[in-house]
Amino acid sequence: MLPNESLVNFIFPNNAHIDWSLMIVIYPYITGLVAGAFVVSSLYHVFRIREFEGIARFALVAAFCFGLFAAVPLLVHLAQPQRAFNIFFTTHLTSAMSVFGYVYSSYMVLLMVELWLTYRDYFIERAKETSGLQRVVWTALTLGVTEYTPESARIDYRLTTFLAAIGIPWACVLHGYVGFIFGSVKANAWWATPLQPIIFLMSAIVSGMAMLCLMYSFVRWRTGRPYDYAMIRKLMTFLWGFVIIDFTIEVLEVFYVYYEHGHHWSLIGPLLSGPLYNSFVITQMLILSAIPFLVLAVVVIRAIDRKPLLYLANFASLLLVLQVLVMRFNVVIGGQNISKSDRGFATFHFEILAKEGVLPALIILAAPFVVYYILSRFIPIFDDDERLTAR
Repeated sequence: MLPNESLVNFIFPNNAHIDWSLMIVIYPYITGLVAGAFVVSSLYHVFRIREFEGIARFALVAAFCFGLFAAVPLLVHLAQPQRAFNIFFTTHLTSAMSVFGYVYSSYMVLLMVELWLTYRDYFIERAKETSGLQRVVWTALTLGVTEYTPESARIDYRLTTFLAAIGIPWACVLHGYVGFIFGSVKANAWWATPLQPIIFLMSAIVSGMAMLCLMYSFVRWRTGRPYDYAMIRKLMTFLWGFVIIDFTIEVLEVFYVYYEHGHHWSLIGPLLSGPLYNSFVITQMLILSAIPFLVLAVVVIRAIDRKPLLYLANFASLLLVLQVLVMRFNVVIGGQNISKSDRGFATFHFEILAKEGVLPALIILAAPFVVYYILSRFIPIFDDDERLTAR
């Protein structure tokens, strides 16, 4: 009988390298931002949350920008990215990864149609006001429909509401599916749980709402426009609610495995007290979850308003955005830390300039914000934009 210490760090020679790296970490992260932003937009269009009227258009544009880059990390990760479109030509519905192609592409089509309906009247107006090349571009965006009547507005409104309604479950499917992929890997004790889709979905909504708060505050500060404090308070109320659900499920999942004390805990226990102690226990749960949880509780319960509300909301949102990113890292990399022999841990090493290194990941994460900035130069994002108020 070998002493326990001699079993530590025993891994097979072919298990020394972690295959799913930072690209697989930021892929569900960006996808989550899409779902969270779309939910905020739908809270106004479907559930008539009046406080979100001023950011419904902004949330929709943000969801579109994040959606454009949701699949880019996967393409970078693939050894043969030119074969990515094969999933559309070689249908394989029993593969969860293959189904992603259909779920993601159909969701993006829905998002683009809703965005087009939202801006259709503006496209028509610009097509009539401009000339030359600009006129050609704006006319192309109208898709040939250059008349806009009150009846058109009513039809667009109904269609937008309908698309927002079916978009909510579709957004939930899009991100719940990501958790489904990890949760269905039965051989990995850190991933294999039926709660994984729910955890991914709740954290996606949390990250999307928190990111919207940060973007909204930055844009309003940068452009010198007033803040809608009532909207920020309402957004923080919803955010706190989703944080409670997300945080509770994650904690219960770990405590359940601990209480069960079965084979999974014999692997997860050493994982949490070893490789993931700093990133999961200290960083994710104690710093990036508990602190914003308490801050949001103060914001929602106490009558904090104006600048203190703005500062606390952005502080909590920043921590939550980082919390979900760290959570994705802990899930993706943490699960691969467990060696295939179940008797030791593989080690993950950060690379800076490699294909799946830190720098490419940062570039991909920054790309949606660049696209948002470009779009904001051509179309009005907020309701108090002078291009809308001057009409």
